[in-house]
Amino acid sequence: MTRHIGRLLAVLALAVLCLQLWFAGRILVMRWVAPQSTSFQRSEALRLLKEKQQVPWAQQWVDDAQLATTLKRAVIASEDDSFAQHGGVDWDALQGAWKKNERAQARAEARGKATAKVIGGSTITQQLAKNLFLSGERTLLRKGQELVLTLMLEALLDKRRILEIYLNSVEWGEGLFGAQAAARHYFRTDAARLGSMEAARLAVMLPAPKRFERQPGSAYVIGRAGIITSRMNSAQLP
Repeated sequence: MTRHIGRLLAVLALAVLCLQLWFAGRILVMRWVAPQSTSFQRSEALRLLKEKQQVPWAQQWVDDAQLATTLKRAVIASEDDSFAQHGGVDWDALQGAWKKNERAQARAEARGKATAKVIGGSTITQQLAKNLFLSGERTLLRKGQELVLTLMLEALLDKRRILEIYLNSVEWGEGLFGAQAAARHYFRTDAARLGSMEAARLAVMLPAPKRFERQPGSAYVIGRAGIITSRMNSAQLP
């Protein structure tokens, strides 16, 4: 019996190792080849097909040189201001998010609510790891795999490439992916020509693009964008 359990554990360990090697190979190829799609995009396409019997889609890859510096600075200032320094995970931000979530949960329970809104502390690299390969479920196993993938991305790609892939694949509305498609949709311009305020408004939308796309010029978006523009000059590019 013990021998069978040992063999089973060995097979499972080998399967996990093979999966990690497969992930590493996929990431290594991304040094030179842009990913055709992400796990999140495929799940979104399937959802749209089921709900609407069609897949409205807009995405166009543009190289790093065609991504405005204003957009890079705005996204870093808004989403991950230590992007250029950390090794994939911002432990201070995670700790801060954990404490905020604990306080929010305590307030929710005091008001008779079961759960509170969860505040994330994910870096750009962590968001990319999740979007590229994983589902949206919140489990310890998935978070563990996200951490491994994050470290792989940081080890196998440079920061500039990570940001380039992220900006070309992240969601900016329903069926709307990547900076070029977002710039064309919201401002009728190219990603290379985004001004500071336009870039900041796109950065504001990233945490909840489907919600903000209904009112991309709302008072909240404009106000938050103003805060981001004031921080953009101090955002360090990779």
